[in-house]
Amino acid sequence: MLVTADRVHTGHELASPGFVRLQGERVVAAGPYRPAMGLADVALGDVLLAPGFVDVHNHGGGGVSFPEDAERAAATHRASGTTTVIASTVTQDLRTLAAQLDRLRPFVADGTLAGVHMEGPWLSEQFHGAHPVPLLRDPDPTEVAAVIDAAGGIVRQVTVAVERPGGLETVRVLAERGVVTAVGHTNADHATTVAAIEAGATGATHVFNAMRPLRHRDPGAVLALLADPRVWCELIVDGVHLDPALVSYVFATHPDRTVLVTDAMAAAGSADGDYVLGELAVEVRGGVALIAGTSTIAGSTLTLSAAVRNAVAWGVDPFVAVRAATLLPARYMGLADVGELVPGAWADLVVLDEGYGVSRVMVKGSWLD
Repeated sequence: MLVTADRVHTGHELASPGFVRLQGERVVAAGPYRPAMGLADVALGDVLLAPGFVDVHNHGGGGVSFPEDAERAAATHRASGTTTVIASTVTQDLRTLAAQLDRLRPFVADGTLAGVHMEGPWLSEQFHGAHPVPLLRDPDPTEVAAVIDAAGGIVRQVTVAVERPGGLETVRVLAERGVVTAVGHTNADHATTVAAIEAGATGATHVFNAMRPLRHRDPGAVLALLADPRVWCELIVDGVHLDPALVSYVFATHPDRTVLVTDAMAAAGSADGDYVLGELAVEVRGGVALIAGTSTIAGSTLTLSAAVRNAVAWGVDPFVAVRAATLLPARYMGLADVGELVPGAWADLVVLDEGYGVSRVMVKGSWLD
């Protein structure tokens, strides 16, 4: 199948006009279109054709969390262009988390999910966000290793408050297992964060949110994470978590390692109402999720397509914004064959109109209805 569009974002270049040639579930070739290639089987016209979005921090959607109903949550985001998703868990007791990981394992095996991100329970009490403080605990390296090993290789990322006892050794243990450590929900100072990066931490869980703020004589984790080229920095671009000016600045200064994530909870793709995130009651009003009766943000109701639209509206270069939702998150998590249109990649495509709204989605060579 030869698919053409006025603009094709391969993850590496913008071809105008461009093409993608598919064979079955895979991409055979992509790039600038030339008439000698012949007539297209599908001529999309005045649109932007891009790789399917890759969301590496997502708790759910469609009214459910991933541990509750992984297929429904994944399908909700898939309909808006997210063809690859890593399911995030929230802080629970270790027995409950082990059961959730067991429940998610078949969905990783069949490709519904690209893996699991454990956000908690090894987080800071000072910056706990929407995580219940009584269930937070120090990241004992032996305990963490046992949880990861029992999960059978499905855990791709763990968020750690690296200043807690055992934090730095836990980073090393995770790195030895090929699991990404993201510094987040943390009260770490600058020196401790630098030490964590040296130990193998390569991610920043929703940078700026739920971490010690950057101050003139106490730069904390933020400066260390932004300054080190080895670190991928997640941003939640929903107009609630971050000011647009800050989003634009981070993209302008660190375009090659800024990653769009949703941190979506069950209400993404669903209506306002009352929900549960882990063990905490959440109220969603006007699309904003807060712990019930508080002003504490409890994830988001964002989709990656909306995050891309917001980023572009706030002055981020469109090529950079799309790349931050496709190629870069795939590289952040070491995911093969997604996030780019190159020979051998999965035929996951998203069609974006002039306002960066999603009009069509293809998953492994088949258009969604």
